[in-house]
Amino acid sequence: MGYKKIDQYDEEVTTALSNNYKKALSLLGEDPEREGLIKTPERVAKAMQDMMQGYNQDAHAILNSAKFHEEVSEMIIVKDIELYSMCEHHMLPFFGKAHIAYIPNGWITGLSKIARVVDVFSRRLQVQERLTTHILHAIKDTLNPLGVAVVIEAQHLCMMMRGVQKQNSVTTTSAFDGEFQKNSTRSEFLKLISAKLS
Repeated sequence: MGYKKIDQYDEEVTTALSNNYKKALSLLGEDPEREGLIKTPERVAKAMQDMMQGYNQDAHAILNSAKFHEEVSEMIIVKDIELYSMCEHHMLPFFGKAHIAYIPNGWITGLSKIARVVDVFSRRLQVQERLTTHILHAIKDTLNPLGVAVVIEAQHLCMMMRGVQKQNSVTTTSAFDGEFQKNSTRSEFLKLISAKLS
C-alpha cells in the first residue's frame, strides 16, 4: 500500500500538536506528567501526522507515475483494498475495504497505484461518501477510462464506541461513472467483487 510511516517529522508541527494534546489530557482529568503519559502527547502528534499524510500526496501524480498505453478494453478490478481513515465529525477511525474497477480507454496504470490512491484520500479527515467519490474522480480525471466503479465497505468507531454503539453495522457507499452506469456492466462488477475465490 502507499501508506508508510513518516521518516522525518516537522519539529514545529510536532511541538505545537504535543502541547495541545498535553493540554487536552489535563482538561480530561489526567495528569500528563505521570510516567505512562509523559511521552504520549509527542507520540500522538507523530501518529496524527502519519495518519494525515494524504494531505501532502497527489493522487494524479501517483497514477501518472505508472501510466502505460495499452489497447485493453476489458474491466480491471482491484478488490479488497484495506483502508483506514478518520471520521471528520468525531476524529475516530473508520476502516474497511475498497473495491475499484475501471475500463481502460487506451491507458492503464500499475495495479499498486490504485491501492495507493485509496491511501491518499483515506489518510485525511474524511466522510466515507466523499472518500468514495474522490477515488473515482482521481482515476477518471487521470486515465480517462470508459468507466470507473468504486465500492467501499467500512465500520465506523463513531457508531461502535459512542452514540448508538452498534458494533456489527457496516456502511457501504458506491460511485459509478461511464459504462458502469449501465445496469449490465454494474451488475457484472458487483457480482465479481462479491465472488469468493475457491
